[in-house]
Amino acid sequence: MKQKPTVLFCTGLSGSGKSYFIKNVLPYGAFYNLRSATTRPMRNGEMDGREYYFRDETYFETEKFATKLFVNEQFWQPGQPKWLYGVPEFEIWNNWGANFTYDVIQPKYVRQMISWFNKNDKKNQYDFRVLWFLPPLDNFETAKKRQNMPNDLEVRKANTCDLQDFKDAKLQIDHIVTCNPYILAYDDHLRAFIESKRTKTH
Repeated sequence: MKQKPTVLFCTGLSGSGKSYFIKNVLPYGAFYNLRSATTRPMRNGEMDGREYYFRDETYFETEKFATKLFVNEQFWQPGQPKWLYGVPEFEIWNNWGANFTYDVIQPKYVRQMISWFNKNDKKNQYDFRVLWFLPPLDNFETAKKRQNMPNDLEVRKANTCDLQDFKDAKLQIDHIVTCNPYILAYDDHLRAFIESKRTKTH
């Protein structure tokens, strides 16, 4: 029986190592990292269509999305830019059948993605695994270096990704990951899963 493809939800606060894990731990070519569109400015070294699709607010009103995040909503004032993120539906449809990773801060957006699969009657065609990345102690020191939007640090501090958030989103945590420059730790079941994907890429 053919194994279902997987959506690997990498969930955790900024600086918790999600991107590092996706780029450096998962086997090359075994997963397609779902790219989000965003209204935030491009940072040095980024390229449109590689890290993100850099778009304006109108794009978020007209495009169809699997997830949509208004991350600075509680701080937003008229006249300020909206800090929007979201995975356009075409990202999934154009790569259908691949193993996916989705790098996201809060569990409620994992629930959004799973609900999108449900709405399109596709949930049974994919397996879902939820990874919780524990943030390092210097999480907000890392976040300070990335500020480029109004209330950037305040928004990051307002975000939470704790056990209650997973409970509120009705999600079970499949694996806990500690990932930063000094330590990389995850359970043997996740290690075996990664190795099974590595085997299939050779």
